[in-house]
Amino acid sequence: MEIAEPPGWPRTPAEAEAVQDALRPRLDLRGPGPRSPATVAGLDVSYAGDGDGAPLAAAAVVLETATLEVVASSVATGTAAFPYVPGLFAFREVPALLAALRGLPAAPDVLVCDGYGLAHPRRFGLACHVGVLTGLPAFGVAKTAFVGDWEPPGERRGDSGPLLLDGAEVGRVLRTRDGVKPVFVSVGHRMDLDTACALTLALTPRYRLPETTRRADRLSRDALR
Repeated sequence: MEIAEPPGWPRTPAEAEAVQDALRPRLDLRGPGPRSPATVAGLDVSYAGDGDGAPLAAAAVVLETATLEVVASSVATGTAAFPYVPGLFAFREVPALLAALRGLPAAPDVLVCDGYGLAHPRRFGLACHVGVLTGLPAFGVAKTAFVGDWEPPGERRGDSGPLLLDGAEVGRVLRTRDGVKPVFVSVGHRMDLDTACALTLALTPRYRLPETTRRADRLSRDALR
């Protein structure tokens, strides 16, 4: 998969925020995104230790949407590309994730990030960043809320409610298993929220988290052993 190298990587929070400001106007938040994608790729990063400079492994795992079978995968190893700063977490991981995506034989139809898209204090989370740089439809599925106000949805699989930030819906709180903690879905690029939630449910036939995230997490952890 071919992806252009992003221009100079920021070294300070101010430079990183300037990159977010420059890329944000390129977001397509209307979608609607592919409603029946043939393939969906999960993206995840694991770390060997804490702190700046810790080794990491970024994984991209492509599943056939209809069967959830793995059809391609790629791993890139390295170190965190940026210090840990709340709201700028994508800058630690994006270079390694792009390297993993370049290792795929073909571009997937959709990217699913373990993290946030629009549900972000600067409205530009990891799923937005990766979506804009690759040009692919992307959204995020997070385990916990980072920003915003929300009420617990109903207890049944498929029940959902809005995730609100400053009165605007920036994501959805979605129950993927009966009686199990919900996940937090937010669009990244070229994707609408209804489609992102429908795909999240399609990717969670047995577990709380999408199979894309589960497979990418396993692959990235194995690469660090």
